[in-house]
Amino acid sequence: MEFEKTPGWLDWYAGPSKPRFKLPAGAVDAHCHVFGPGAEFPYAPERKYTPCDASKAQLFALRDHLGFARNVIVQATCHGADNRAMVDACKASGGKARGVATVRRTITDQELQDLHAAGVRGVRFNFVKRLVDFTPKDELLEIANRIAPLGWHVVIYFEAVDLPELWDFFTALPTTVVVDHMGRPDVSKPVDGPEFELFVKFMRDNPNVWSKVSCPERLSVTGPKALNGEQAAYRDVVPFAKRIVEEFPDRVLWGTDWPHPNLKDHMPDDGLLVDFIPHIAVTAELQQKLLVDNPMRLYWPEEV
Repeated sequence: MEFEKTPGWLDWYAGPSKPRFKLPAGAVDAHCHVFGPGAEFPYAPERKYTPCDASKAQLFALRDHLGFARNVIVQATCHGADNRAMVDACKASGGKARGVATVRRTITDQELQDLHAAGVRGVRFNFVKRLVDFTPKDELLEIANRIAPLGWHVVIYFEAVDLPELWDFFTALPTTVVVDHMGRPDVSKPVDGPEFELFVKFMRDNPNVWSKVSCPERLSVTGPKALNGEQAAYRDVVPFAKRIVEEFPDRVLWGTDWPHPNLKDHMPDDGLLVDFIPHIAVTAELQQKLLVDNPMRLYWPEEV
């Protein structure tokens, strides 16, 4: 099947630099995606965007180039609840990838078991209105209660301004809850201002809540330019991510977000994103937790 990309779509960066930061042995890229390829795994009819293809082979090549040992592949919204591309990548990884699926309440127990056998360990609930149509909260809660016995977790994607209205629903979830990209804070506001303080309180009050300290390229206003070798690219995001890593060192994850869907102004160099890590996890101990211990505990508990 032929798919025409969304006009203005930015393709992923094909020549990423080799990171200067050496990842610890066994590091996990805990947030990435595969797109299609559309000819093999068609994009969902209800999608809000049509991406470029980004195959499992290309993802695994990036993993090896950057120095990661494993991936967590999150179902992309352009595939809806058809998890075949993600499952195919997990199965092809030789045990080096786990998955996060999107499911509907119509899914059968056998289908959930099949996803588990393929390596799926969580489901994603998306509350970003420009990306998905709203799913009723009672349906999401029903799904969460069905996956809890499997030991799966719920990944939630929302924007900072929406946290107050979603708070009661999130705190009712019966599983570990992983927040994508720190709840997308507005980094032009103070790191100790009321909006980000609410997110910190959300994590502090709910010990089952984890956060991905990923996607500075989505959050930054200053952009990818480092002023000199001592400063990070996306430096305006550093105080936010560093605060979460230091306050909740056992509940943080990091991922590239490759192939970076829906970016409008630039496509990041994934090597540069890896070099962002030591600015937010400044000790070897924090880096080990962020990149190895935490994702292994959540996605490969049988190996810990």
